[in-house]
Amino acid sequence: MATEFRRISKTSGSAIVLILLLCGHVAHSFYLPGVAPQDFEKGDELKVKVNKLTSIKTQLPYSYYSLPFCQPKKIVDSTENLGEVLRGDRIENAPYSFKMREAQMCNVLCRITLDAKTAKAFKEKIDDEYRVNMILDNLPLVVPIERGDPGSPAVVYQLGYHVGLKGQYEGSKEQKFFMHNHLAFTVRYHRDMQTDSARIVGFEVKPYSVKHEYDGKWTEKTRLTTCDPHTKRLVVSSSTPQEVEPKKEIIFTYDVDFQESDVKWASRWDAYLLMNDNQIHWFSIVNSLMIVLFLSGMVAMIMLRTLYRDISRYNELETQEEAQEETGWKLVHGDVFRIPTNSDLLCVYVGTGVQCLGMVFVTMIFAMLGFLSPSNRGGLMTAMLLLWVFMGLFAGYASSRLYKMFKGTEWKRIAFRTAFLFPAVVSAIFFVLNALIWGQKSSGAVPFGTMFALIFLWFGISVPLVFVGAYLGFKKPAVDDPVKTNKIPRQIPEQAWYMNPVFSILIGGILPFGAVFIELFFILTSIWLNQFYYIFGFLFLVFVILIVTCAEITVVLCYFQLCSEDYLWWWRSYLTSGSSALYLFLYATFYFFTKLQITKLVSAMLYFGYMLIASYAFFVLTGTIGFYACLWFTRLIYSSVKID
Repeated sequence: MATEFRRISKTSGSAIVLILLLCGHVAHSFYLPGVAPQDFEKGDELKVKVNKLTSIKTQLPYSYYSLPFCQPKKIVDSTENLGEVLRGDRIENAPYSFKMREAQMCNVLCRITLDAKTAKAFKEKIDDEYRVNMILDNLPLVVPIERGDPGSPAVVYQLGYHVGLKGQYEGSKEQKFFMHNHLAFTVRYHRDMQTDSARIVGFEVKPYSVKHEYDGKWTEKTRLTTCDPHTKRLVVSSSTPQEVEPKKEIIFTYDVDFQESDVKWASRWDAYLLMNDNQIHWFSIVNSLMIVLFLSGMVAMIMLRTLYRDISRYNELETQEEAQEETGWKLVHGDVFRIPTNSDLLCVYVGTGVQCLGMVFVTMIFAMLGFLSPSNRGGLMTAMLLLWVFMGLFAGYASSRLYKMFKGTEWKRIAFRTAFLFPAVVSAIFFVLNALIWGQKSSGAVPFGTMFALIFLWFGISVPLVFVGAYLGFKKPAVDDPVKTNKIPRQIPEQAWYMNPVFSILIGGILPFGAVFIELFFILTSIWLNQFYYIFGFLFLVFVILIVTCAEITVVLCYFQLCSEDYLWWWRSYLTSGSSALYLFLYATFYFFTKLQITKLVSAMLYFGYMLIASYAFFVLTGTIGFYACLWFTRLIYSSVKID
């Protein structure tokens, strides 16, 4: 296999090496769609593209040309995938003209005069700390920042450059706004010694605020006195900044420098992905995993020993005919498989949870194999949406199988509710949030065409697949209970305070949340602070630990519940592990107030709206894991003892 195929996510490297070794004798070099290398000869034109303006203070993206920047003769939109549109990406051509390996100095882009409206627009974006994002050869533009901290990378990279900055003149307390109107680009390239062609491996910029000056009247051929390569006067600082005020003249200029680099094309994303101090990240995750694994091992050991003793004792008593009175969980064998209240709703939620579980599992597999790397913009969201749609087959199957076990007959009704309940709730929240974004005239608002595509995916593909799955599931014979259910329900004795349903459900959600909350910090940071998330290998491990933890804590609490002669375990098993979603939302609230700088009401509503959707999805995912673990557990123990 050619060495040019390299994994961006280093944590999954061993898995990739194994696959390459297995496939090496039949495979040839290949690249993911849209991320294949491109060779450039000297003098070739390089197409710079502009992307959205982003701010971590407002979380509202805007298109680049929503501000009166210099424009090309004709603005051309790039084709975007579904994930890019939903993220608010608006990729368009830029007025910058680059020639491969040909340095340019003091290129004048355009000259504008601000009026009250444009000055206000620039000031608002500068005040909200908006960043300009650009793309060259599929690489995002970054600003290199030198760090003096020992033990950390010497240079870290921030995505995009600030539109401008706020400051005061020396000796004045009045706050002024200054525009970054001179950009010093650096394009790093790796040259092939044999062909002399080159590949782009870096795209950096240093922004400056410069009040440009010139002699005489302005024409297209006017030379600037503040930036002139003929007199070797270049911009190296922002000592005379360009103020943003009405009637002020702003001249936009740029430099382009080309620097040869030892970094190969396959490794060009490494610098972007090493933006944070990973030692803390890795240590925290490993520490969390070790604690959870230890707890899980202890729980499993206690459960196996206790259950083995119980089953042996029960069967021994029966054989010796010494069982005067049954005690513990065996006492409720005639009620443990009694159909729960709101059984239809439980079937719907279990089916939806299976859909979520399938989507997350397959998405992580693809991510670990490198198909959803950061270079494939919007790929992660597109994959999740499509997988959600196609997993509708398994949702319908799971809900109808459980429905038939509950002696249900109207499978079409349960399929309809499975197809519509969860997506309808999410869609309602999404439409409200989209209306808020639309009101702010942000590029993050989903266009009508994309909205139609989403509705088609739901009604045209997902709903029919749910019905097909439900039909296949209902055709199969019903699962028989291991013990018979009594006609008259048994009275549940008064429970101890610690077996109160609300208390035990809330306690049950702590351990699953503990398994993921450190990783959750990095995921929230990547979403809300515009950073890359790429450690999918560790994320998959955390996901596996989450499944094990949800299953074990639910089984333990279910066992204690049955031992106290409370047989209403169906809904409680779902809610026990599902309650971890409550802690997730509380942590998201804590993160909002401690890590984010959001001050606008609309931005806060967006944050909590999206986190509510995420928490709801986490609820059905973890709840379903706990439910199936308890179903397997109860069927196992009641089929292991002798019942008269």
